[in-house]
Amino acid sequence: VQGTGASSAVSKCSTAARGYIQDRFLRLLAGRRRRRAPLIHRGYYIRARAVDHCVQDFLLKTQTLPRTQILSLGAGFDSLYFRLKDMGLLHHTVVYEVDFPNVACQKAALIKGVKELSALVGDTGGEGLGAITFSGDDYKLLGVDLSELSELERALEEAGLSNEIPTLFIAEVVLTYMENTRSDALIQWAAEHFPQACFLLYEQVHPEDPFGRVMQQHFRQLSTALRSLAQYPDCQAQQRRFLGKGWTECSVMDMNEFFTCCIPEDEQQRVQTLEPFDEYEEWHLKCSHYFVLAASKGMEPSWTPLSPSMTVPCHAGPVGMVGSVPAAVCARLSGIPGLRRYGHHSVLIKPNVILTTGGFGEEDGQHCRVRNFHVLSKHAGHWEAVCVTQNVPDKRWDERLYHTVSCLSDTLALVVGGRTSPSSTGLGMLWLKFPKTSGTSGPDDVAVERVSLQPAAEAAALRWRHSTTEITFKGEQYLFVYGGRSALEPVLGDWHFLHAPELCCTAIAVEGPAPESRHSHSACSWEGGVLIAGGLGAAEQPLGSVFLLRELERGFQWQTIETHPPLVPRYSHTAHVHGGKLLLVGGVWFHASSVPGVTVIDLMTGLCLNYVINVEHLEWPLMLHNHSSVFLPNEKELLVIGGGGNCFSFGTHLNPEPVLLSLSSILTSH
Repeated sequence: VQGTGASSAVSKCSTAARGYIQDRFLRLLAGRRRRRAPLIHRGYYIRARAVDHCVQDFLLKTQTLPRTQILSLGAGFDSLYFRLKDMGLLHHTVVYEVDFPNVACQKAALIKGVKELSALVGDTGGEGLGAITFSGDDYKLLGVDLSELSELERALEEAGLSNEIPTLFIAEVVLTYMENTRSDALIQWAAEHFPQACFLLYEQVHPEDPFGRVMQQHFRQLSTALRSLAQYPDCQAQQRRFLGKGWTECSVMDMNEFFTCCIPEDEQQRVQTLEPFDEYEEWHLKCSHYFVLAASKGMEPSWTPLSPSMTVPCHAGPVGMVGSVPAAVCARLSGIPGLRRYGHHSVLIKPNVILTTGGFGEEDGQHCRVRNFHVLSKHAGHWEAVCVTQNVPDKRWDERLYHTVSCLSDTLALVVGGRTSPSSTGLGMLWLKFPKTSGTSGPDDVAVERVSLQPAAEAAALRWRHSTTEITFKGEQYLFVYGGRSALEPVLGDWHFLHAPELCCTAIAVEGPAPESRHSHSACSWEGGVLIAGGLGAAEQPLGSVFLLRELERGFQWQTIETHPPLVPRYSHTAHVHGGKLLLVGGVWFHASSVPGVTVIDLMTGLCLNYVINVEHLEWPLMLHNHSSVFLPNEKELLVIGGGGNCFSFGTHLNPEPVLLSLSSILTSH
């Protein structure tokens, strides 16, 4: 547990060094310095903002009172006291910090040894009295085990904590490491002994969905199991917990909601542009698995979530599911490392033959951008996979991800866009050429050739997380490239018609209001046009709109498809059309009570039905984002290949094997 505190201090320090938060004291307290990944920076940024939001609120509401106090439980190497003191906000407030005795002793020695810190506190020499390891006029650092409540109470009383004055309790990922009976007792003690108090809690939530299972496994491996999750698995349970332990007001929200509702738009934009970033799924999943709770009694609620800057409604309740879709591991495809990847693309190159390219995953025993192709083919009712390596050095795959692949014939496919790193400028187009093979097996060789494009077509290629869809206009074949993002633009809303096979950009008139810019959406060919669904919009908010680009006499027209109930906004899903129905598979949404399964939209009536995926026959968490899927119309099955991502600091999860989803019951039932 103490190790998690030290690691967290290093992450906070790195977050400040990159400009996410202003805090010059973290580097003095963190000890070692290490640069963390952008995803970690965002995670610690939102944590710092949530704590600051509540602390500032408490100080503001009590500023006219003669005395107040803040008690930080499990404070570790946190810099809160030094920041508040430096900002001149502690005129009438004493800060008490409690942690394990050896942590408190280490921190006390640090403060004494660093002039900038000791000068700010002003050592009054009170240490050595009971549990006090450092004492200033308005700062007391105590070494006590929080789970020993009577000891804690005695130590705080000796240090001068008064239950007569308004008190803010802070527990930032602390109580969850304690046994529930002990953390519950602490919450209740605070409510019973302090007539005017607020309690701020920041912790994990939703242990049983795929991301939650990876998160729990990580903490178990560190021997720091998250103990509160079984009894308090969601925000509502935590709220009931506090109200049941003597607190009179309690508001709680997950961090997606906090970011959307409590952080002004200009600040959201500032943070989103600090570093090249392309891990939206993991960021939103991380945020849906942490919450901030503010409870109070005897004083105004310590924090009001609805700030004036709020433009997006905070996220509504659970999503209604009408049934389930069974998932089964695809026999004979287990144990093939190359199929463990994300950000790749899979395409049917002829009946029962699927080519999978690119992405990030497992190759030669390590995690990297995948170089080899995999061909899956079905023989006698079973799928088999072969790895196809490219042997000609200058005709190799360039390790891209978030690209598209469109099959133009049984010997030719076109790769559009993609990236290597999030700061790369985009990668243009490639031809993939297969030998004309007879029989049912796939190609044993794939030649990769760079496409030399006319300048007008270049713009279509320099993007990723876009869509490329086959359409027909006046009997001619075109590829419709839409949306995505680039190194310069976080979200694109433009489109290009590429005439196949020479790939020249063609101007075709498009009427009607254009869809808002998006990436990570889905696009399917339908009746000569294109269906666009969902995606991530300009403010990194999921979209719930569905559009049809419909062929007219003189061009195309955008039409909105109204869904009812409205489609739950999502992105990073895959989509297929079958029998007048649009199927959306997986993705990421902000409704943390469940994960997206399969959604069926009737394109005639707009009826929108959600089905949960039944994973009881899978022995591992199925993460359905950044995956690829291929619809097999004869079997009414979906083959899902890959999927997963970097789960914050909890490690990378790659779905270990392809999965078959049986859709026969839902495609015939309505």
